[in-house]
Amino acid sequence: DAKTTQPNSMDCAEGEDVNLPCNHSTIRGDDYIHWYRQNPNQSPQYVIHGFRDTVNGSMASLTIASDRKSSTLVLPQVTLRDAAVYYCALREAHWDIQGCTCAVSLLWEEGGT
Repeated sequence: DAKTTQPNSMDCAEGEDVNLPCNHSTIRGDDYIHWYRQNPNQSPQYVIHGFRDTVNGSMASLTIASDRKSSTLVLPQVTLRDAAVYYCALREAHWDIQGCTCAVSLLWEEGGT
């Protein structure tokens, strides 16, 4: 099974960009990298996912190393509302009937795409 490792905590100041790293050296060829955030007493919330290169989302961007063994979630100009626990997870892609990639997290139904 593919494993991910992340730092236990990050210090940052309001208004700065924050880079959250994730190592996933055992990633498989068909795995997508998903990021979620969780606030206390709430369900995890989908942030972004990607397969390679850089993906830009409404809340954050995701930069994936060329060998796909690590990635970085970039949170622009953080505020106190961005304080949460952030999770990196690997999930294999699923294909629908028309051949479109559906990278759906099997961890939580809420917030996947």
